[in-house]
Amino acid sequence: MSSILIREKTVRDHAWITTLMLESWGSEQVVVLKRIFHPLQLPAFVATSNDERIGLITFRLDPPVCEIITLNSLQPGLGAGRLLMDEVRKTALANDCTVLQLYTTNDNLDALRFYQKYGFQLERLIKGGVAADREIKPEIPLSADNGIPIRDYLEFTMRINP
Repeated sequence: MSSILIREKTVRDHAWITTLMLESWGSEQVVVLKRIFHPLQLPAFVATSNDERIGLITFRLDPPVCEIITLNSLQPGLGAGRLLMDEVRKTALANDCTVLQLYTTNDNLDALRFYQKYGFQLERLIKGGVAADREIKPEIPLSADNGIPIRDYLEFTMRINP
């Protein structure tokens, strides 16, 4: 098994990130709670294995909070998601953040499992929160591939210490 390397995104990654956002998120922008993010413009780390990109995490630093905006693991089960999260955690600590925060939707069962196993706790449920974002970004589907209607946001947080 090959090792996974984590590195900061570079200009050479821009076309790949754009394609990944279009394929995974339906557009080059991500909307969360009426806030519009452009992942290409955010700090990001890329996971590679054998010179192939296998994961991406984007985030924003707003001490004391570091908010994870997107996490894509293209080969689940290899540990890329955990390594990407570890790198953001280190960066957050180096930038005086004491809390990691993220939002996911109610349908994203794999993410719910992953975040809780990583150590995140459910902070709050935002019932019906996706409807307002769908007005801004109509590409947000009404239901997921697993058949679950996409309606609510779940906010997860994790306290971090050096």
